[in-house]
Amino acid sequence: MIRLAVICLIIAGIAALLGFSGAAGTFVGIAKILVLAGLALFVLFLVLGLLAGRSVSKRLD
Repeated sequence: MIRLAVICLIIAGIAALLGFSGAAGTFVGIAKILVLAGLALFVLFLVLGLLAGRSVSKRLD
């Protein structure tokens, strides 16, 4: 997801240089959403991984 956000930012930069401000703004908005979604998924999976690790270590002891 972060890769897609970077690609959107590159496209937005190129569009801004060529004068397409509407398209550039749209791609920046898409990049923001992708970064936020990627960070939310990262935090979610981090918490789930930590919780799963605790339950496994309790069973091993």
